[in-house]
Amino acid sequence: MKKLINTIGIILFILIVGCDNYEQDSKAMNLEDIRMDVAEQPILEENNETQRKLIKNGTLEFESENIIETRKAIFQAIKKFKGYASSDNEYKNAYEISSTLIIRVPTENFDNLLNTITSDVSKFDRKEIKTKDVTAEFLDIEARLKTKKELENRYLEIIKKANTVVEILEVEKQIGDLRSDIEVIEGRLKFLNNQVSFSTLDVRIYETRPEHTEFGKKFKDGFKNGWENLILFFVFLVNIWPFILIIIGTVLLIKVWRKKRKKIK
Repeated sequence: MKKLINTIGIILFILIVGCDNYEQDSKAMNLEDIRMDVAEQPILEENNETQRKLIKNGTLEFESENIIETRKAIFQAIKKFKGYASSDNEYKNAYEISSTLIIRVPTENFDNLLNTITSDVSKFDRKEIKTKDVTAEFLDIEARLKTKKELENRYLEIIKKANTVVEILEVEKQIGDLRSDIEVIEGRLKFLNNQVSFSTLDVRIYETRPEHTEFGKKFKDGFKNGWENLILFFVFLVNIWPFILIIIGTVLLIKVWRKKRKKIK
């Protein structure tokens, strides 16, 4: 009888442990099934009706006859087209005065601002306008964000039904990882939205200083001419090197002859 009772006790213990493990495995399987289920959801595809997401940037560099007046006109244009200068730097040296601006303007006003700033410019040192299509990246980020948030909501539902501390900690860890991913994706999406909504125009204008320009030009030309003359001199020496050797030899022979003559006397 005692052996029978022990046997029954062992069987009951195995059944209880097995049920507990089965419940934990089922819970773990549920978490994995949720990950797989959400991961298998299709990513949004670009279609003809999708609004294009374009990032437009430009770079300008040109000379101004009056940099003060040019800057004034640029800032008036910025205000007119509802933009702002995110950076404004001025530089001076012996030869020129320059100003560098980084302008942010609503994308729909970019072309108008560009045309206004450059209307009186006859020659550009540099002019570059670039347009980058980020529609595909935009759709991909939106789809991934949607997927992550759906997965987060499912985990929040599971944590309400969790029965043990282990289950709660496991689900909270998954939610924490998801929240970090969501914040990174939202940050990238916010950045793209800002770049699409506001275009960037880098402008550098400069004014040469005449009182120094003429001297600098003469100094530069003088240095160049001196270098060229030095090269011509060496070329000349190379062309007449046999005559130079004859002259040197003649001078040495004359010195030797004079020395011998002095010894004879």
